[in-house]
Amino acid sequence: MRSIHRTKRLDKKWLLCLILLLVLIVGGCGQAPAAPAAPAKQPEANKLRVGLVFDVGGRGDKSFNDGAYAGLEAAKKELGDRLEIKVLEPAGSGDNREQLLRLLAQEKSDLVFGVGFMFTDAIRKVAKDFPQTKFVLVDGYIPDLKPESNIACLLYREQEGAFLVGSMAAMKSSSGKIGFIGGMQIPLIEKFEAGYTAGARYAKPDIVVMADYVGTTSLAFKDPVKGKELALRQLSAGVDVLFAAAGSSGLGALDAVVAQKKLFIGVDSDQSLNATPEQRPFILTSMLKRVDVAVQDTIRQVGAAAFKGGYREFGLRENGVGYADNEYNRAVVAPYKSKLEEIRNRILAGDIKIPINRKELK
Repeated sequence: MRSIHRTKRLDKKWLLCLILLLVLIVGGCGQAPAAPAAPAKQPEANKLRVGLVFDVGGRGDKSFNDGAYAGLEAAKKELGDRLEIKVLEPAGSGDNREQLLRLLAQEKSDLVFGVGFMFTDAIRKVAKDFPQTKFVLVDGYIPDLKPESNIACLLYREQEGAFLVGSMAAMKSSSGKIGFIGGMQIPLIEKFEAGYTAGARYAKPDIVVMADYVGTTSLAFKDPVKGKELALRQLSAGVDVLFAAAGSSGLGALDAVVAQKKLFIGVDSDQSLNATPEQRPFILTSMLKRVDVAVQDTIRQVGAAAFKGGYREFGLRENGVGYADNEYNRAVVAPYKSKLEEIRNRILAGDIKIPINRKELK
């Protein structure tokens, strides 16, 4: 009997061991497999870092600077998170242009824009110190650049667009007097004046064109008080259509034109799109200078590793200049469109030679 009980106790022990073993096996099978080692982190797609320094007057000038910023916004919409943008604005005097360009280059920007010819010397200096950074000078000229240079100059044939709006101004004028207000009196702005005057005389040989400039320094592009003063003087002399190529100084001229219920021609950007409802009926058109297109296209080139140094020029043929035709002014412009298209074709064919300064105009 004792042997039998002992055997039973041994059987129970073996049974317990067997059950424990089965529990361990089943428990092990039920566990989630060990997580695989995390894969090596993939490097983030290369960011494209773009910096831009505005000309004096900064954002909100409804003109040249806003056109450049519109190009940045279009590029951002196209490239999304791949594009990082930083914009800076110089001091009122513009004396810190070089400092701001250097700051963007030091922050490892791939591409840096200087908006305006006043950046010419600063970009020439900074580009030498940062050969891996691409620099773009909008509206300025640096000699002896080559395709392998890290500087590109974006230039415009402003006189072609100005010729068209000058023709329109003359055809629309009922007083026989139209006006021009430039910002800083320099060769660049004289291209606007010469083209505008020549276009007006082409359309109406006996037209009278009055022309004034706000000043002789870069501050002339940000003095709306003086712009308004000059505009009021011209309007009181009988001008009924006025074209301003004067940066934010032109906003003062616009105020004067609206108050006198005459007609205004904007510049660079389509100013009727950003005008108030009270101003809009008095904006005949704007001479477009497609800074936005040039900025966006250059960013696209850098992103595709296709940047080339040197010079790019934009005129009527490249759709770099023209005049605004939108929902607000279409009915006013319509009577002159066929004539303007004829003039445009003659310019492209080389039949019309457009002056670029007062000397050639004479």
